[in-house]
Parts: sequence; structure tokens; C-alpha cells
Amino acid sequence: MARFCACLAPSHGQARDHLAAMGATVGDALGLALVEDEPGHADGPFTAHGLTAVGEVTLHNRAELLAALAAADAPAPPDCPDGELLLRCWARLGESGIEGAEGMFALAVLDGADLVLIRDHVGARTLFYARADGCWAASTSLRALRRWAALGTGLNLSAVRSFLTFAYLPGDETLLSGVREVLPGRVLRLAPDGTVTERVHWEPRENLTDKSDHVLTLRALLEDATARRLPEAEAVGVLLSGGVDSSLVTALAAKLHAHPVHTYSISFGDELPNELGYSGLVAAHCHTRHRVLTVSGAAVASRLAEAAALLDSPVGDPLTVPNLMLAEAVAADGLSVVLNGEGGDPVFGGPKNLPMLVHSMHDDASAEDRATAYLRSYRKCWTDLPELLTADTLRALDDAPPPQRFVEPYLTGPDRMTYLLNQLLHCNLRTKGAHHILTKVERLTASQGIQGRAPLFDRRVVDHAFATPPGLKLRGTVEKWVLKEAVRDLLPATVVDRPKSGMRVPVQQWLSGPLRELGGDLLLGRAARERGLFRPDTVRTWMRGEGTLLPRQGGKLWLVLTLELWLRSYGL
Repeated sequence: MARFCACLAPSHGQARDHLAAMGATVGDALGLALVEDEPGHADGPFTAHGLTAVGEVTLHNRAELLAALAAADAPAPPDCPDGELLLRCWARLGESGIEGAEGMFALAVLDGADLVLIRDHVGARTLFYARADGCWAASTSLRALRRWAALGTGLNLSAVRSFLTFAYLPGDETLLSGVREVLPGRVLRLAPDGTVTERVHWEPRENLTDKSDHVLTLRALLEDATARRLPEAEAVGVLLSGGVDSSLVTALAAKLHAHPVHTYSISFGDELPNELGYSGLVAAHCHTRHRVLTVSGAAVASRLAEAAALLDSPVGDPLTVPNLMLAEAVAADGLSVVLNGEGGDPVFGGPKNLPMLVHSMHDDASAEDRATAYLRSYRKCWTDLPELLTADTLRALDDAPPPQRFVEPYLTGPDRMTYLLNQLLHCNLRTKGAHHILTKVERLTASQGIQGRAPLFDRRVVDHAFATPPGLKLRGTVEKWVLKEAVRDLLPATVVDRPKSGMRVPVQQWLSGPLRELGGDLLLGRAARERGLFRPDTVRTWMRGEGTLLPRQGGKLWLVLTLELWLRSYGL
């Protein structure tokens, strides 16, 4: 397991020194190196057409890329690594070669005097960059940039506010000052003089069509997307919650794969509401090898710090520890690939869009207020910040750009899509999809040496979703209608037509039980007080379940606790 680092410096000696400071194992390729023993899938360096690169690259359409290179009179060795193949596409086909790639990738290329950074279409793999001492550095490991003494990075308070607003970081900012994240679908060219040029190699477009075969076309795309993500000549796992998204991926995998399909579900105990009846029904219907993993509050308490430390940015999702335990179960069964149903809601229109749709119907607020309404619809800590953050922190944020900036391009910007549902889906895809869902899956599965793959985030599936009329995605009160119709023949009607309920995670029970002592020690302890972010009186009120937070104080307190654990793991 490894991640990678890249450095563009005035001299080879400086590049070597900076890479070594970041913890990389410096080899013969100047300016490019691997960070060994960090959970990731980095490979290289590799060279082609006079360029050298390093990357974390998994491609799902090698045959098409090899054919495109051959047509351009630049054939690639059929057995070359995925990273080298993507480098060859960049070298010979440019941005069109990157756009044509389907997969999960982050690539750093020494291209002439510049350092070029490339991130995949939807953001399945992450990539960070920073500038210090007249040098550029980039890495798929945020910890590596944290170790870079020349940067001298500290805590970015603007990102703290963003995390408490969204429960993740929705754009290019990170919690490390001076460090930024490459956005999905982008190519960044970093020049020696410090200038940055950004190009878009792919962005969803609202290209609506009047075709009558949206359902059949989607079905073909779903089958192709799933088939491309199946491992060769070995069993595959599927994380099966019992909802329609993970169920349809299970059904497609069982139909298309010639090897066993293992499914994995979570239980928090028989006394709590769960979806095990649905997941068990799907497993039996698809004849999978099914396992139910019981996750106790004590296990969550004992492993929460470990799970938080595995993430490059904190994710305020109480399923983080259960997801890590599922990844461990998949790896223990000897599997290398696990599929999931992530992507159905942000791509095809799940229930999280309903508050905004209702707002647009019953509120006379102007379009300029839509971004603020979107933040409010998250129901995280945004409205509580004046009571949660200390006076010093609030003053320091006075001149910081507001968090609305991350959603305004999709909801109020001049290039926004025409239909509100598509605006919301575009926003969800580019914020929560890229910076919460996919990064969480990637880092937790990579920690166990396996790959988590999401067929519903396939670029062609996404393109088709935005070519589908909104009325076929949200049809009356039926959410994701076109997606459900595309797989209706594969699943029992009770699964396809069930209302979405989501995983009922007993956060409040954990915070009142196994996590109560840990939460008090962390949030009211010396380190938290000295950092001075949160008002102790507000934290005490939340921990007692008092104030105006009910019934969501558990989720809000969870965000604060997750952030505190992440900050400690990074020494901030």
C-alpha cells in the first residue's frame, strides 16, 4: 500500500529534500516518489513519450483507451499498468484522452517545466497541492503535506466552519492552511513561477433529450458500468443495505458475474429498527453468500479515533466505523473488490432534495437566497455556529468567504442548469458525492487493501441522468423513478417500491452510553480548551441533551466529536 508525492522545485536537490521531508521514499525519478505504508493504491513512477508520472489509477475501460491510442498511431503495450496507460492518453490525446477514461484516478505528471495534476471525473480518488519555498508539492496523502516543514501549515478556520455546515468539506479547501484539493474533472497545470491554470476535462451538462427509451438505455448503461467494475476471475463483494440502490447493484452483479457474489449488511442490534428484512430478501433472491455484521456501541467508541485518522478530511457520518468494519470483513474473506450502491440519490434524485423543492414551491424568497436555504436544509450546525464557536473564532471568520460559495455556482450561478431538480443533483454530485461519499469509501476500503467501486457514479450513467427529463427522475412522489424502472425485473416489487428510510444509526444512544465519557474527555479536555474553537458551555448543554437542538442534537454533537478526533490525529 502506498500513496504518492510530487515536487516541482528549482533544483533536483531541493525536490529530493522536500519529498524526503514529506515522508516519501525518494528513488531515481526526480520530483516523484511513493509514500510507503500509507493506505492507497499508488504506483510508479512510469515514463512514456518523454513524460514521467506517478499515480493512483484504476481504469475500467482499458480496451477503449488502447484502441484510441492505436487509432492515434501511438499504440501502448497491452499489459502496461493503468497509470502508464493514462499517462500515454494524456501525452498523445490530451484532455480528450483523459475525458475518455473511465475509472478512479489521481495522476501527477512532470510535463516540461510544469507539474500537471489530473483528477478523475467524479472524484473517486483525491489529490492535494500546496506551494512553499518557491516549490510546488502535491500528494494523495494530506499527512505528507502536513509533514512538509517548508509549508508550516496550521488550522484553516474557514474549513472548520464549512465542515460544521456540511458535515464534510464541499470544495477545494482543506483543514490545513495553504493546502488545496484538486476538484474532480479538472486538470491543473502548476508553473514554476507560481501560476495555476485550471482546465475542465469533464462536467455534467443538462442535455435533455426527448427519447422514449430512457429506461432501456439506462438499463444497458447500468449493466455495462457494473460489468466493468467486476474483478476478473474472482469473487466480488457488495455492501447491501437493503435500499434499492445497493439492491440493484447486487442483482446486476449476481446476473453478470461468473464467480460468487458475497453481500454484507450491518446490524446495530435486534432491538433497533433495521433493514435486515429487505437485505436478507435481496440476498436470498440473488443467491449471494450473505453476512450480517453486528456493530456495537462499544466497538464504535473504541475505533472512532482510528476511523477518523484514516480520512484526509473529516466526515461527520456515524457510519464511518461500521463502514471500516465492513471493509475488514470483505478483506478477511479474501476479496479484492467490493461494490456499493452509492450514487443513486445524488445522481437520480433521492429524498434529500425534497426540502429544497418544497422551499421553491412555498417560499417567495429570491433566487439569491437559494444557496442559504440549501445550507439550512442540511440541518447540521450552520444555524448553531454563533452559539457553538467562541467569540475569537467568530471574529477570525468575519472576513472569510461564506460557505454559500460552494453551492452558489450550481444553484444561482449564470451557468446553472435550467431545472431546479437538476441544479440540486449537480450540486449534490459535485459537493457531497466527491467530498463525502466517494472519499469515505476510497479511504476506508484502501485501509484494508481492497477497492470500493460505485457503478452508479459511472460517468456515462451520470451523463444519461442529466439527459433524462426531471419528471422521469422525480415522478410525482416517486423518487428515482427511471432508475427503479430500469431494474424492476431484477428485484422483488417490495424492494423496488419501498420508501427510502435509510440506515437508522443509534447515534444518540451511543453518545449517551459508550461514547459519553470519551466525548466529555475530548470536547471538554485541555487540548480542546487550548485550541479555543468551541464554547465549553454550549458543548456541555449539548452533551446533556438540553437546549433547542432536539431531536437532532446527537448528529450535531457527532460532528464536533468527529472534528476533534480528526484534529488530534493531525496534531492540530
